[in-house]
Amino acid sequence: MKKSLFLCLPALLIATSCVDSLKDYNVDPKRAAEGAVPGVTLVSSAELGLTRLVESTNVNLNPFRLFLQYWTETLYNDESNYNLKTRSIDRYFWERLYIGRGSTDPTVAPGVLRNLSEAKSLITADQFLDPKIKANQIACVEVLSIYAWTVLVDTYGNVPYNQSLDYNNPQPQYDDAATIYTNLFARINAAIAQMDASATGLGKADLVYGGDMSSWIKFANTLKLRMAITTADADAARAKTQSEAAASKVFTSNSDNATLAFQADLPNTNPLWEDLVNSGRHDFVGTSFFVDNLNTLKDPRLGIYFKPVAGTTATYKGGVNGALNTASLFSNPGTALEDPTLPGVLASYSEVEFLLSEAAARGFAVGGTAASHYTNAISASIEQWGGSTTDAAAYLTQPTVAYATAAGDYKQKIGTQAWIALYNQPIQAWAEWRRLDYPKLTAPADALSPIPVRLTYPSVEQNLNNTNYTAAAAAIGGDKVDTKIFWDKF
Repeated sequence: MKKSLFLCLPALLIATSCVDSLKDYNVDPKRAAEGAVPGVTLVSSAELGLTRLVESTNVNLNPFRLFLQYWTETLYNDESNYNLKTRSIDRYFWERLYIGRGSTDPTVAPGVLRNLSEAKSLITADQFLDPKIKANQIACVEVLSIYAWTVLVDTYGNVPYNQSLDYNNPQPQYDDAATIYTNLFARINAAIAQMDASATGLGKADLVYGGDMSSWIKFANTLKLRMAITTADADAARAKTQSEAAASKVFTSNSDNATLAFQADLPNTNPLWEDLVNSGRHDFVGTSFFVDNLNTLKDPRLGIYFKPVAGTTATYKGGVNGALNTASLFSNPGTALEDPTLPGVLASYSEVEFLLSEAAARGFAVGGTAASHYTNAISASIEQWGGSTTDAAAYLTQPTVAYATAAGDYKQKIGTQAWIALYNQPIQAWAEWRRLDYPKLTAPADALSPIPVRLTYPSVEQNLNNTNYTAAAAAIGGDKVDTKIFWDKF
């Protein structure tokens, strides 16, 4: 179903791919005008832009697989050594979420939050839309917006929020990251309360769930659970309340995963295929740290995550992190990641079960035990990648994997296995690693800094919004890659 929905996307992108403001559509932003672009088409573009951002491995945009030492580089090693400024990675990531770059290339979607803001205005102003459908559509826009805002805050810390997305204010003030989260919790709860599973939502314009509101309710509660556990060390009482409220309404199987289906032909292909195959380049190999861990654990995902070394059928070897590695001598990213139709993942059932495991370990009343959710999380990941229940059971019988006997406290057990499972959710994996502090990663010998726990603010902010940039940098303790986000307490 999702794939057929995607067929409408090129036309939508032609209509929405170069948006500077609603003036580009000749639309009054305060009311729906005759011939206006439907708000739901902007949601389609936002879903695509958000999914491409979290899925991409383009080093100009998404270096997080390198931070987590899943991969390292071959032809150049700047990003593996945390050189984030030469390619303006911090700027491109920021722009994709906020405003976009005005590109007419449909694979370079306009800013996610800009499109969602304008979509909400158009949907709200539509006097002919059924009230229940309108409420559902606005709630879906809210969930996607909250998702994007959490990614921004989790990446940078304090960011422009209340004064953002105002075309008439190019110098917005930055808001406190913890305060933004407080507002986002209020917004997610309001959005959930507004959703009505008996009515339709975004319809065919919805590239994630095809307009199915029951799925959106699960997705919204899953995001709420993620937000609660992410901030648990900063506000344990709120994390408990919000986790317990969401726990019975989240994903319960891989069929619930929030994914966007890509197609076999450009421009609707998965960005991994574009970078790993269509580029004709071999820029990445697994790191020895990650591949050795998978080898040691006899992980059934090893042959899916990576290819055997060239000229062998079952030898998996990782390269030196941060060094210049010869692609043919090490394991390259797996064939599964080279599929142009591989769905992009916004949230997964495996992730949910790890979050519930942690919630249970913290004493939250979410049902089940830390061990049972941990087991479900690992099994879900293996099955998501095509493994069998037998594969999962065999993996979990190992003393080094089983919850009761694996090394360390719950943070080490969950952190290590979530790191493995979230291989293709690198932005979320980075958040989990920063919170849980496992596995223990070591920066490369030639690294320019410690392993980044945030991205620095874009240099354009220093140049064009200096007063507010300076205040924000001071408020978080310095605009450095080793300045922790407010929820990263340990």
